[in-house]
Amino acid sequence: MPKRTTIILDDDLYERLVIESIRRYGTSRALSKVVNELLRESLETEKELLELIYSEKVATISSEEFEEFRRELDKRFIER
Repeated sequence: MPKRTTIILDDDLYERLVIESIRRYGTSRALSKVVNELLRESLETEKELLELIYSEKVATISSEEFEEFRRELDKRFIER
């Protein structure tokens, strides 16, 4: 069941949300819907990122191997 709450938004955030609401739904009255969608997307992305960070690693690399890889990448960028 949806809960009613009040949040205080900075002017720039409010404007961006209104613009996004109009873009998605053609009206600024869908502001709550847009906020809910954006929060869900953000929280899901954060959850996925944390799972990736803390998941079991399937590959290992030494600091020497990493530095060699980094130097090779630097060379490629400079050659362009």
